[in-house]
Amino acid sequence: MLASVDDDKAEGIVQIDLRGRSDVADYMVICSGRSSRQVAAIAEKLADRIKQSFGILAKMEGKETGDWVLIDTGDVIVHVFRPEVREFYQLEKMWLPSGDALRGSIV
Repeated sequence: MLASVDDDKAEGIVQIDLRGRSDVADYMVICSGRSSRQVAAIAEKLADRIKQSFGILAKMEGKETGDWVLIDTGDVIVHVFRPEVREFYQLEKMWLPSGDALRGSIV
């Protein structure tokens, strides 16, 4: 998944290990696209690659507006934001305790 969003020129890619901290997923990936169009394209290509590679039909929300697209694969949740929306919600700060920003892997 990280390679897919990186190939599509996503920016600020962060992987957060949620194991033992959340029952929702094992990992969260957060990244940004430069425009609504790029955000939607990154999300669509990722969902297609997940389907082709793993046979998983990922659930997707928000693609219509392209401000924030959530892709849920079961074990991994991917958030693709426009930069302004990412800054507003600051999910990294919610899931990485203060001072632990280095625990998230920035690709």
